Amino acid sequence: MIHKMEGGNVRNDDESGDEQLSSLESMGSLWTFWRMRRYIVAVLAFLGFFTSYALRVNLSIAIVAMTEYRNFTLENGTVIRTRDFDWDTQLQGYILSSFFYGYITTQLLGGLLAAKYGGKRVFGVGIAVTAALTLVTPWIAQTSVYFLLAVRIIEGIFEGVTYPCIHAIWAKWAPPVERSRLATIAFSGSYVGTVVSMPLCSILASALGWQSIFYFFGTVGIIWCLLWMTLITDSPEDDPKITKKELSYIINSLEAKSNKKMKIPWCSFLTSMPVWAITVSHFCENWGFYTMLTQLPKFMKRVMNFDLNAAGFNSALPYLLMAIMTQFSGHFADWFIVKRILSVTQVRRIFNCSGFLAQTVFMMTATYWLTPAGATFCITMAVGLGAFAWAGFSINHLDIAPQYASILMGFGNTFATIPGIVSPIITGYLVTDETNVDEWRIVFYISSGLYLFGAIFYGSFVSGELQPWAKETEPLSTNKDNYGASKTQKEQSYYDNNSFVPDKYN
Repeated sequence: MIHKMEGGNVRNDDESGDEQLSSLESMGSLWTFWRMRRYIVAVLAFLGFFTSYALRVNLSIAIVAMTEYRNFTLENGTVIRTRDFDWDTQLQGYILSSFFYGYITTQLLGGLLAAKYGGKRVFGVGIAVTAALTLVTPWIAQTSVYFLLAVRIIEGIFEGVTYPCIHAIWAKWAPPVERSRLATIAFSGSYVGTVVSMPLCSILASALGWQSIFYFFGTVGIIWCLLWMTLITDSPEDDPKITKKELSYIINSLEAKSNKKMKIPWCSFLTSMPVWAITVSHFCENWGFYTMLTQLPKFMKRVMNFDLNAAGFNSALPYLLMAIMTQFSGHFADWFIVKRILSVTQVRRIFNCSGFLAQTVFMMTATYWLTPAGATFCITMAVGLGAFAWAGFSINHLDIAPQYASILMGFGNTFATIPGIVSPIITGYLVTDETNVDEWRIVFYISSGLYLFGAIFYGSFVSGELQPWAKETEPLSTNKDNYGASKTQKEQSYYDNNSFVPDKYN
C-alpha cells in the first residue's frame, strides 16, 4: 500500500485508531477534509472568493435591470416608456469599470501588507468593507451617479488586496505538492460566486427589485467575514485546533521560512522574464475574463434576445464550467508533479498554453456561430477552459519565489487589473448599438488575439524553478529538485518514497 508522510514518520495503510487519523491528516483526503486545518483554510478562502466575486459582479446584472425600459401608466392613462436610470452605453462602461480604478491601486500594497502582517486580516477586512458599501449602494445610486462611481472605486480599493493576500496564506499553509489543489480550490470560489450570483441576481431583480441584489449579497459578505476572522489563522503554528501531526507535516514540507524583515529584490522582479511571463499571462487571461464578466449579460439580452432571467443563467454557464474545470486542473497539475511525469516548468507551460489556445479557438468561433445555442456553447468553452491556465500562471509565483509570492501576485495583478478598467470602456465605445453583431464581433476579436499572444509569451519564458534571487532567505539544504524547493536529506527520502502522494492519485 501507499506510504504517507506524517510529522516525520512513514507508515502504511494498515494503521488503526489514532495512527489512521494521522494518516488521513497527512494525505489530504477530501472525505475527511474537516479534520485537516489546511483544507478548512481552503474552503473558507473558497467562500471568501465566492463572496468577493458576488459583490463584484452583482452590478453587471443589476445595471441591466436599472437601465431597462418598461411601460409606465401615468395618472391620465397615458402609457410611456421609462427606466430608473437614463445612462447611455458609454456611461455604463465607466460605471462597470469604476471598480477597477480602485482595484488596481492596492495590488502591491495588499501583497506587502500580507507579507508583513499576514494575509488573514487584510483579506477579511478587504471583503468586509466591500460588503458594507454594497449594502448602501441602492441609496448611493439614487442619490448621484458620481457618488456611485466613488463607492465602486472604494470597493475596488478594498477588494484589491484579496488575491495578493491569499498567496501569503498559502506560503505558510500549503505543502509544495498540494499547492495547485489548495490554491485552485480557493480560486474556484471566484467562478462559483459568479455562477451563483448571476442567475440569483436576475431572480432577485425580477422578484424583489434591483435593490434587493445589493442588500442580499452585502449581508452574505458580512456573515462570511465573521466566520473567517473567527476560524482562520495566518499560519499553522498559530492555529489552536491543528493536530501535531498535520502541523509537523506542513512545517517539514515547506522550503521557505517566514521573514518579516526580508529585503524585497525589486530590481530582480523587474528584470526576471519568468515574472513577466506570469504577469503578461495574467493580463491576457483577465482581458477576456473581465470582458465577459461585465458585458456578457448585455450581450445575451440584446443580441441573443434572452429575457433578464435567461440572460443571467446563460451568462453564468461559462463560470460554472470554469469552477468545475479548475478543480480538475489543480488536481491533475499536482498529479503530474508528484508522479514526476513532468517537471513543474513543463506542467505550468502545458496547462497554461493549452488553456489559452483553446480559449483563442472558441472565442473566434463565437464571433461567427451567433445562434443562441452556438454562441452560448462557444463562450462557455472559451471562458471555462481558462481554468487550465489558472493551474499555470496563478500558482507559478509559489514555484519561483514562495516567500515573495504575495508581492509577486500583487505586482502581476496590478497589470492584470488594467483590462477591468479599459475593457468595459472600449466595449462601450465599440458597441454603440447593443444589437449590432458586427460591433460585438470586434470585442471578441480583441480577446481572442490577446489569448494567443499570452500563450506564445508564457510558453517562451515560463519557469517553475526557484529563482536565484529568491534563495537569499532560504534555509540551508542538501538537496534540490525540479519542484523548486530546498529540502534536507530526510525530506528528500519522503519524496523518493512517494510519501506526499494522496491515495486518490494511485
